[in-house]
Amino acid sequence: MRGIRRSIRLFRGFRSEQEDPTAFYQLLADDTIREVSRYCQLSGARVIDIGGASGYVGDALAEAGASSLTVEYERSQILEHGRRLKNGVQGDGMALPVSDAAFDVAYSSNVIEHVPDPEKMLQEMARVVTPGGIVFVTYTNWLSPWGGHETSPWHYFGGQRAVRRYEKRHGKPPKNLYGVSLFNLPISRVLKWARSWPDVEVLDAFPRYYPHWTWPLVRIPGLREVATWNLALVLRRRADAPYRSLHTLTGTPQVVLSAPTDVLSITTR
Repeated sequence: MRGIRRSIRLFRGFRSEQEDPTAFYQLLADDTIREVSRYCQLSGARVIDIGGASGYVGDALAEAGASSLTVEYERSQILEHGRRLKNGVQGDGMALPVSDAAFDVAYSSNVIEHVPDPEKMLQEMARVVTPGGIVFVTYTNWLSPWGGHETSPWHYFGGQRAVRRYEKRHGKPPKNLYGVSLFNLPISRVLKWARSWPDVEVLDAFPRYYPHWTWPLVRIPGLREVATWNLALVLRRRADAPYRSLHTLTGTPQVVLSAPTDVLSITTR
C-alpha cells in the first residue's frame, strides 16, 4: 500500500533510527521488497544491492526468494550493528567487481549522493543488469530537508558552512563530509542522465517515501528539488543494449550462479 499510513510509518521509523537501528533498517528493507516487486518478480531473480552495508536488504531479498549479492565500499558498514554480512563483497559502486549482464535487478538506496561521479555509478548499475532487467535507485537530493544529512538544515546556507557549524557544535567533523563523502546532487542532473543514457529507459521517477498521489512533484522543476525529499528512479535496460545476456526476467531460463563467500574484503582501509 502506498498511502499516507505507509509514509507515516516510515517517518516514525526515521525518528527511532538511533534508538533501534535494527528495527529501522528492517522496516526499510521490507518496504524495499514491496517497492521493487512492483516492477519485477523477485522470486528466483538475481539481485545486486550496491551500498547495502551489513545486508538488511540482502536478507529481505533472500526471504523473498531472490539470490542477492551485496556490494559495500566501507568495511565499517559491513560490520555495523554487530551483524555479519552474508553473500557480500567490499567494492566500489563506480567500478563494480562483477561481469556485464550478471543480474536481473540492480538496487541502491542513498548511495549516489555520496560518490564523486554518480553518473559513473548509474552506468555501472545499468551495465551489470541483463537486457530487460531493472535498475532501482533512490537517494536524498541535496535541497531536500535532509539533503545535508546530519548537518541539515544548515546545508541550505552552503555545504562547507554547515560542516563548520557541525564541527563547532559537536567538536568533531560530521560523518558525511561535504565535498568528500557527500555531494550536491540535484534531481535534474539525475533525470538528465537517465533520459540521455542510450542503454536504459525510464519507467518511473517519484518521491520514495510519499503517497502515490504526490508523484507529480517530480515533474515540476524547482519545486521537486525542495519537496521530494528522496527520489526513487526506476529504469529498464533496453533489449538492444550492447552487452551479453546471461538470463532475463521473462522468457528464458535463469542462470543460477554460485553463492559468494560470507564476506570478501577486496581492500583494507
